[in-house]
Amino acid sequence: MISLKKKLTIYGIWVAVWPLTLYMVFANTSFPIFDYKIDIIGFMILASIVAIFPLLMGDHPVFLTNGVSFAAFLFFGLLVEILVIQVSLIFLMIKLRVGKTNFIRIPLNMLMFLIISLITAGVFYSLGGSHGENALQSGADAVPVMAYALTQIVINQVSLKLIGRYLYRRKVKWVDQGVKWELLTTALVAPVGLMLYFVYTEIGPSAIYLIGFPFLLISIMLRQFHKTSQVNQYLQKTGDIGHELTGKLGVKEVLDVFVERVTSLLPLDYLYIFDVKSDNTMTLVRFFDRIENVQLPELDLVEGKSISVDTLKQGKGKHYHTRKKWKQLENIYTPENVESVMSIPITRQNKTVGIITMYSTQPRAFFKYQYMILNILGSYLAVAIENARHYEKTKTESERCPLTSLYNYRYFENYLQMIAEEWRREEKHRPVSQILLDIDHFKLVNDDYGHEAGNEILCELANRLEAIIGPSGVVARYGGEEFVILLPDYPSSEALKAAEEMKEMITSSPFIIHDHILHIEEPVEVFISASIGVASYPENCEDLLELTRHADRAMYVGAKQRGRNRVASYEKIKQTAE
Repeated sequence: MISLKKKLTIYGIWVAVWPLTLYMVFANTSFPIFDYKIDIIGFMILASIVAIFPLLMGDHPVFLTNGVSFAAFLFFGLLVEILVIQVSLIFLMIKLRVGKTNFIRIPLNMLMFLIISLITAGVFYSLGGSHGENALQSGADAVPVMAYALTQIVINQVSLKLIGRYLYRRKVKWVDQGVKWELLTTALVAPVGLMLYFVYTEIGPSAIYLIGFPFLLISIMLRQFHKTSQVNQYLQKTGDIGHELTGKLGVKEVLDVFVERVTSLLPLDYLYIFDVKSDNTMTLVRFFDRIENVQLPELDLVEGKSISVDTLKQGKGKHYHTRKKWKQLENIYTPENVESVMSIPITRQNKTVGIITMYSTQPRAFFKYQYMILNILGSYLAVAIENARHYEKTKTESERCPLTSLYNYRYFENYLQMIAEEWRREEKHRPVSQILLDIDHFKLVNDDYGHEAGNEILCELANRLEAIIGPSGVVARYGGEEFVILLPDYPSSEALKAAEEMKEMITSSPFIIHDHILHIEEPVEVFISASIGVASYPENCEDLLELTRHADRAMYVGAKQRGRNRVASYEKIKQTAE
C-alpha cells in the first residue's frame, strides 16, 4: 500500500512533468503529424483494442500494444508513440477496473511509460535511427531498431521492480515470469509491428485493418495460452504441495509447510487459518502478514461480523474482487488496506474442521482458477492434518510409557544416540550428565498396598521428576521402578546437586495412594526412598553412549550396595575401586 505522502508526490510529479514533457516533445517534432490525423487515430484505436486483452502477471499486466506503438514510432516518431501508448494505457486501466483506492496507478503508469518512451527513443536516435518511409532502408538501420526493442524490455522490467520494491515495499525477484513472458511476447509481436510498418508505408491506413485483425487475434491467443499455462503451473505446484504434506509430519510442521508454500504460490498479503472446534468456535492457528506490519493476539471467533465466520455459517467458499462487495463483514481484525478476498471451509467427512481466509491489497487480485486451486489445497490440508494427528498419536504411543506418560526406554536410547551423533559430527565437547534412579524395596510396596497403588506412586514420582527437571533435560521411565534423566550441559557437580534435590523430594513428602488393598476407604500416605546413580561426559567417559552403563554401575554399586536411599557418582566408585 502506497502511503499518502508518496501518492501526493506522484500526483505532483505527474502534474508538473507529464504535460510539460508532452509539450516539449510536440514542439521538437518535425514530422507533419496533422497531415496524418486519421491514420494516427487508427493506430490509437488499434492499440486501445489490443490493450483490453492483457496478460495478467500478478500486479503487472503485460499488454501487447508495443507492436502497434513500435510501428507508429518508426513512421511518425516519438510524439505519436507516446500518444498511442498513453491512450491505450487508459483503456487498460479501465479494463482492470482501477478504482478510487488504486487510482494512483494511472498517473504512476503514465509517468513510467513516458520515461520508457523517452529513454528508448534516446537510444534509437543515438544509434542513428530515423522515421518515415526510409526508417528501414538498409541492414544498418536494424541496429537502432533492435536496440530500441531491447531497451524497452529492460527499462520496463527495471521500472516495475523498483516500483514494487520502493513504493509498495514488496520483495521482488529480478528475473521472474513477467520477464520471460515479456521476452516471449516481444519476440512474437515485434515482427507483426514491423509488418504493420512496412504494409502501412505501401498502402496507407488500410494496413491498420489488414494487420490489425491478425494482430488482435495473436493478442487473444497469447492471452488464452498464458491463462492455460498459468493454470497448468498452478496445478503442478499444487500437486507438489499435496505430495509434500503427505510426508511424516506433525500438525505444526504441516501448517508451517502449508503457509510457506501457499504464500509463495498465491498473490496474497494476509492469510488466516482457523481450527473449527466441535462447538463451532474458531481458533486462529496460523496468521501471515507479508510485510510483517500486523501482530494478532490469540484469537477465537464465535459470532459477529467476519468473512471467516460467515464462511463457516454458510458452509461454502467466498470470492470477492473488491472491498465494497464484503465491507459489511469486516471487523477490528480485518486489515484496513485489503480489497480482494478468498475464504474456503476445510471439510473432512462432510464436516467443517477449519477455515482458510486470505486477503490481497489489490482489487481483483485472485482469479477464478486460483479460487479452485485454494479449494484443492484446502482438501490436501484437511487430509494432511488428519494424517499428522494420526502420526503424532502413533509416534507418541511408540515413544511414551502408557502409565506415566514419560518417554520410554526406546525413545531415550534413540535420543541419546541422536545427540551422540550430532555432537560427534559437529565436534562438540559440552558436558552431559545422566541420572539413573531406582525406587528402593518397591516390591514390598506392591505386596503391601497392591499393584494399583504401586502404579499411583510411579505416576506421582514421574510428575515430581518432570517438575524438578523441567525443560533442562529429558525424563524417561527406564523400566519397572527405574527412571532415567538426561541433562545436556550439566557437568558432574550440577548433576549431583540435581540428584540430591530429587532424593530430598522423594523422601520428604509422602505419596498419597487411593487405590490400595487395605481394609480402609481413606487415602494412605506412603513414604519411599530411591537409590540414585550419576555419570557425566566427558568426565567419566569418552563416548556419550557409555553414560547409561556408568550411571547404572554408580546406582547399584555406589547406592544400593551401600544401604540405599543415597546418591552415588561414577567418579567416586571409580576412585574407590582404584
